[in-house]
Amino acid sequence: MLRPQGAASKKVSVPPALKSSRGVKSWKEAAAWLRARGIEDIECITPDLAGVARGKMMPSSKFTSNTSLALPSALYRHTISGDYPDETESFRYEARDSDLKLEPDLSTLSVVPWETDPTAQVICDVVDTDGESVPYAPRNVLKNIVALYAERGWKPVVAPEIEFYLVAMNDDPDYPLRPPKGRSGRSILGGQSYSIAGINEFDELIDDIYHFSEKQGLEIDTLIHEEGPAQLEINLRHGDPVALADQVFLFKRTIREAALKHGIYATFMAKPMQRQPGSAMHIHQSVIDEATGKNIFSNADGTPSQEFFHFIGGMQKYVPSSLVMLAPYVNSYRRLTPDMACPVNNAWGYDNRTTAFRVPLSDPQARRVENRLPSSDANPYLALASSLAAGYLGIKKEIEPTEPTAETANEGSIDLPRGLLEAVALLEGEPDFLEVFGKEFIGIYAGVKRGEFETFMQVISPWEREFLLLNV
Repeated sequence: MLRPQGAASKKVSVPPALKSSRGVKSWKEAAAWLRARGIEDIECITPDLAGVARGKMMPSSKFTSNTSLALPSALYRHTISGDYPDETESFRYEARDSDLKLEPDLSTLSVVPWETDPTAQVICDVVDTDGESVPYAPRNVLKNIVALYAERGWKPVVAPEIEFYLVAMNDDPDYPLRPPKGRSGRSILGGQSYSIAGINEFDELIDDIYHFSEKQGLEIDTLIHEEGPAQLEINLRHGDPVALADQVFLFKRTIREAALKHGIYATFMAKPMQRQPGSAMHIHQSVIDEATGKNIFSNADGTPSQEFFHFIGGMQKYVPSSLVMLAPYVNSYRRLTPDMACPVNNAWGYDNRTTAFRVPLSDPQARRVENRLPSSDANPYLALASSLAAGYLGIKKEIEPTEPTAETANEGSIDLPRGLLEAVALLEGEPDFLEVFGKEFIGIYAGVKRGEFETFMQVISPWEREFLLLNV
């Protein structure tokens, strides 16, 4: 239809909340956001100790009608296999197994792009029936560490890098995993580090990862092919630790769903295949003075500050004792071997990838410390909390680091726990962790990890059948 001559065009103002792909500020905006997208169902999710999404689904009409959401406290006391460990002096079940409440964080509201029906998701915080924050819920553990920095007028900034493998579907755990076939019809082999051709083997899958991420308001900085066969790495843009942990939490779901759409698996196991590199979740860290916006790791003249060195000193002292939060499973310690491009030390150095704590080359405002020890199977909230807590304690206690390592640091002895039980004992044995993590969290986490180890010990491995069956 032709507009009458001289008639003014009428602009319709669209509220910013309706344009946003991620997050709203109020329940009123949430209702409008859901209506605008025709959302039928809401997934109210929260990470458990393993970083697995737990929660409830409900119709969107109930979500906006002040419905109370609750989960049992036992949710945080079961192992990755769903077992419930025996009680010990420090690991106890809540006597009544009473409810914990889910409080939706509306800043995380986004669509679930792989669902066929219009569905949204929101990450929830966990509180008790009195509305108090539950100290052992992983998102709260990280928030508590960030709050320690805030008390000093600081804001930590992080940038995770997450490695993962694409593998052929495998419905029998007795058989080893193998790389999937790409668009060429052949299984991709190793030696594809930074290969564009390696990425192009899975270009339709990667397009879906980008598409799903954009729909959720998740920002991918770069994507590369890593050293292992069909091993990829996604780098996220730096930002607030809780927001970045949320992104990693959602990225893992997103990548798995995109892979399933193409008939393959995406796995974040630390060491999914023998004789292949493991998958890491490297964490870049810096600290900003909130009043000035300046990086406290650099002095006014651009030289490294005392806080920078003390942060590194704290990493060296405390990360080995909190390694179980960075390498949380028996399989995680298969990655920590010196011949697989993974640090097995607590050394630091400038642009030295053989050290646990690498300082990349940068200008003074971007000075940061990269923790190269975490594996990609780690709960992102707990991995970030562990790493930042170590740096915080280092600054607070003015811990001096060793001299930087200029040579290869992965030769000689291994300076880290070699297995899960040793790592659990170190976590429990560090008295300074009571200050940053609390007694209740340490007891629950250690109890669950011991329970997982006992479950693992019930399984007879192929190595045992091969070498012990007829020889001993």
